[in-house]
Amino acid sequence: MHSDSQIHEEFSPSSDNVELAAEVFAILSDPTRIRIILALRKHVELSVNRLSEIVGKKPSGVSKHLARLRMARMVTTRQDGTSVLYRLADEHGIYLVEEALKQAEHAVYGGFPPHHRSESAR
Repeated sequence: MHSDSQIHEEFSPSSDNVELAAEVFAILSDPTRIRIILALRKHVELSVNRLSEIVGKKPSGVSKHLARLRMARMVTTRQDGTSVLYRLADEHGIYLVEEALKQAEHAVYGGFPPHHRSESAR
C-alpha cells in the first residue's frame, strides 16, 4: 500500500517516471498500434495473422508493431501449439487508448461528444 506522500511523489512533475510515461505515449502514437490494442481488448487473444486481418495491415508490419508493444510490456504472448497468441498485459494500455479516443471526440464534436451523451443517459 502506498502512503499519500509516495503517491504524490510518483505522480509529481519531478518524478523519474515522466520520461517513461512519454515513451508510453510515443508507443501509442501510431494508429496501427492503437488498432491492435483495440482488437486485443475485444478479442482477448489473437494471432499475428488474425490481427493483420482486423487492422488491415500485412502480417510482417503487424509483427513489428507487436514487437514494440512487447518491448513496452503492453502485450504478452502465449504459445498455442505452433501459433503465438498476443494479449494485453494489463488494463492500462486500453484505458489510455480509450481516453485518447474520447479526447479525439472532443476535437470532432466539440463540447458534447458522444461519450458524454452516453454518460448523461445513465
